[in-house]
Amino acid sequence: MMPIDLRSDTITRPTPAMREAMAAAEVGDDMFGEDPTVAKLEARVAELLGKEAAMFAPSGTMVNQLALRAHTEPGDEVILDGNAHIYYYEGGAPAALAGVMCRCLPGVRGIFTAADLEAVLRPTDQHFPPTKLVCLENTHNRGGGKIWPQELVREIGTLTRERGIRLHLDGARLWNAAVARGVSERELAAEFDSVAVCFSKGLGAPVGSALCGSGEFIQRARRFRKMFGGGMRQAGIIAAGALHALEHHRERLAEDHANARALADGLSALPGIELDPAAVETNIVIARVTTVPADRLARELDEAGLRVFTTGPDTIRAVTSLAVPAGEIQRALGVFERTLSKLSS
Repeated sequence: MMPIDLRSDTITRPTPAMREAMAAAEVGDDMFGEDPTVAKLEARVAELLGKEAAMFAPSGTMVNQLALRAHTEPGDEVILDGNAHIYYYEGGAPAALAGVMCRCLPGVRGIFTAADLEAVLRPTDQHFPPTKLVCLENTHNRGGGKIWPQELVREIGTLTRERGIRLHLDGARLWNAAVARGVSERELAAEFDSVAVCFSKGLGAPVGSALCGSGEFIQRARRFRKMFGGGMRQAGIIAAGALHALEHHRERLAEDHANARALADGLSALPGIELDPAAVETNIVIARVTTVPADRLARELDEAGLRVFTTGPDTIRAVTSLAVPAGEIQRALGVFERTLSKLSS
């Protein structure tokens, strides 16, 4: 029997229909601006997010780091949550690629307020790095798929505009937030000067992300995409997968959310697991393991045919996706129950 893979929504594979769209894609040299499928994808993403322009790139890390580099100069300060993907999971890229100084706020599941932000803004002084950018993440990965309350986003947007600071959104899973809240991506992106989105997570495309913003901003970012090695040639083949995902897989994210809630409900009833199912808003479930180290539980689950990801000494993460149909959730819970029972005996 095939293992159940709940490590991430990045493990999804293209559907047969997506593969057909990719095989049939019209292509050209994107670095010459001649790939019609890439151009179509970029126009569609910009339209969905309500921005002037968009740029296709290989990965979510790249589009986030392109945003940092395009908004700042070396020595500038970027403010973000201490558990933000940009800071926590992108290999030290802010320092290495943009030369910026990160100032981290102690958010609650990745969320902070305008007052939290204002409290750390420093006056203009030669002793201090100028704060040029604030970054939010929606949904928040290490926050367990937490969705930013839109009122807080608006308050932070008002503050950053008043202070002349740019606002970037790591919206790798913005599609999940839109479906869960029943609002458009355009509404969720409205406060931001730039937005990064990913096609290879819940949407199920094999590769690719996009960065959106003003036409001038995207033009500047294109130079850095080339500098960072992200310029591609006949990229329409993979852009076609992303286009197919946009048009056919966004609404089905609700299924992943329902599966995550069912998983959370089941896990919360198991001895050795601490979890509040009400905290599960999208497709990420983070649970505290109280009886054994989390890495030991993960190893035992793997041997039993269930893959999860550890996020700390006593926490595990499970992510539902296109790759895990609803029927597999009960099977996963059975593996959890048997493994926990084995470890406690």
